[in-house]
Amino acid sequence: MTLCRKALTGALLALPLFVQSLPAQSTALKLTPGFDLTAIDRKAQPCDDFYQFACGAWVANNPIPGDQSSWGRFSELDERNRTVLKGILEKAAAAKTADANSKKIGDYYASCMDEKTINAKGLASLKPDLDKISAMKTPQDMTAVIARLHLLAVNVLFNFSSGQDFKDSSAVIGQADQSGLGLPERDYYFRTDAKAADTRKEYVAHLGRLLVLLGVPTADAAKRAAAIMELETALAKASLDVTSRRDPSKVYHLMKVSELQSLNDSFNWTRYFALIAAPKMDNLNVAAPDFFKGQETLLKNTPLAVWKDYLSLHLVTAQSSVLPTAFDDENFNFFSKYLRGTKEQQARWKRCVQAADGDLGEAVGIAYVQQTFGQEGKDRMLAMVKNLETALGKDIQQLSWMTPATKQKAMEKLHAITNKIGYPDKWRDYSKLRILRGDALGNSLRANEFEVTRQIAKIGKPIDRGEWFMTPPTVNAYYDPQMNNINFPAGILQPPFFDKNADDATNYGAIGAVIGHELTHGFDDQGRQFDPKGNLQDWWTETDAKAFEERAQCIVKQYAAFELPGGVHMNGQLTLGENTADNGGLRVALMALMDAVAAKALPVKDGFTAEQRFFLGWGQVWCQNQTDEVQRLQAQTNPHSIARFRVNGVVSNMPEFQSAFGCKQGLPMVRGGDSCKVW
Repeated sequence: MTLCRKALTGALLALPLFVQSLPAQSTALKLTPGFDLTAIDRKAQPCDDFYQFACGAWVANNPIPGDQSSWGRFSELDERNRTVLKGILEKAAAAKTADANSKKIGDYYASCMDEKTINAKGLASLKPDLDKISAMKTPQDMTAVIARLHLLAVNVLFNFSSGQDFKDSSAVIGQADQSGLGLPERDYYFRTDAKAADTRKEYVAHLGRLLVLLGVPTADAAKRAAAIMELETALAKASLDVTSRRDPSKVYHLMKVSELQSLNDSFNWTRYFALIAAPKMDNLNVAAPDFFKGQETLLKNTPLAVWKDYLSLHLVTAQSSVLPTAFDDENFNFFSKYLRGTKEQQARWKRCVQAADGDLGEAVGIAYVQQTFGQEGKDRMLAMVKNLETALGKDIQQLSWMTPATKQKAMEKLHAITNKIGYPDKWRDYSKLRILRGDALGNSLRANEFEVTRQIAKIGKPIDRGEWFMTPPTVNAYYDPQMNNINFPAGILQPPFFDKNADDATNYGAIGAVIGHELTHGFDDQGRQFDPKGNLQDWWTETDAKAFEERAQCIVKQYAAFELPGGVHMNGQLTLGENTADNGGLRVALMALMDAVAAKALPVKDGFTAEQRFFLGWGQVWCQNQTDEVQRLQAQTNPHSIARFRVNGVVSNMPEFQSAFGCKQGLPMVRGGDSCKVW
């Protein structure tokens, strides 16, 4: 399922992962401790390459499984969690009597697992929509078709949803934004290196094979696929690049509906809004006006036959996981095998667990929370959050580069941050979502329409500050600058992040750094632009803003120098927010640890001092193997740095690390006078 998600959130990871403890009888997937002595490469020197020292043995002993494109400590949690969620879903599917939510998740999972029926039904549930696309006679007919596809979460041509008004965070408004590309990001259509050219060639071949599966003669498929590629390339040319979109001012343009209509007269916006049942809007955010201007040219000049192929292929691609095997395999072969280097398709049950969590996440989450999450975990987390907030406050007050006036504003924002821990106070109501056993494709389509309709219905209503944008089992966390809150799903309170058997030093290096990371997002290059109420407002003096930018550019330059095999560099500007949060988060976590244990001595344990265990707790969270393909993909599209660079980039900036391990000037993990520090 494709969700309409808030664009401006600072998450620990780009994608959600899932975690849960296994039943006691399971031996295949052991819960490793947060501080793992067996992960350490004793031949490596921490001052030369701390990531290799902390993770080298783990990396050597944990090759990437065939059904994965990367494998790390997060992945271990993901795999354990999937296994337990499988148990929850299988139990629900087998139950003869069940409550409404259990019946829904059970029927959904059983339908997803029923490949025989999926293959037998073929495209039956998609046929009405494919027929509507085929029946279009004029470009004006596209309005109704696109409205229908958008309700199914197929974001062709553009995207429309709801979101908080950047300048009035209490208001929910409509948001029209760029979308409609098949490749991961707009620059994939324009990069000139050999790999980029090969990717475009493979993508066109993939589109051609999909057309053949839809009944297009093989002789015609290549030409029609090339025309789709030409259309998408034009859409990409009109789109903002991923780095520019990190600047809130570049994706906020409040307009009246009539002003949007003037950008592209060829699309009937009034009819579109009526067909998707959008509430009456006085204004909406047109995130990328130039995109809609470019869209107008395409609507006027692109043959209707090309639009039909484009719309049809995006529809089947969006639903490929619940289509007959040939479609599912074709989608895997390009997007996973070619783009990410994954060797084999995941087992069906794993994909169905993920689909159930995506479409019925809070219904599945109820069972998860009942089974795993207690008040003790929540209380411990709240205590650590409080300690980290206190430490960040001290850090702000001690800054030499910030003036007292801006410090006061920063403290006001810090004190206004709210914390959500574990799971929602009010669970989502799925009573209007119809799930039928034996109709996997129909269930997916109805779940998409349920969620898109729910999002659109928010327009004009009071903001729901209790809503979560991650499901309870998710091993991730995020800061929302418009809500000014930090969010920690129940799933992250597991090793290696939080280990009840580990000491404070390790836990503060792991989950403490995560807390600090999310808090720091409130003051990174994006978050700092929002005030305590979540409004886009400049609360910095000109002097302080300049001082921030100078320090931020140090981080941009540092991470842009990190290079992958093949000559691909990290994008220092794209990753600035996450790198700032990593650097500030670990530094604040160390301050909080020192405050928490100030009255007691922390002994040497397992041959490591408390400070060394703290840094190992941080480093070992990120132990990971990745395919070359997925590293390249991450470097070019993802706001998070590669794991090795996340670890080494931070510790090389910290005198505290160099002191803990006795690193001398001139060694790789000592940047010295070139070290970067914002928070």
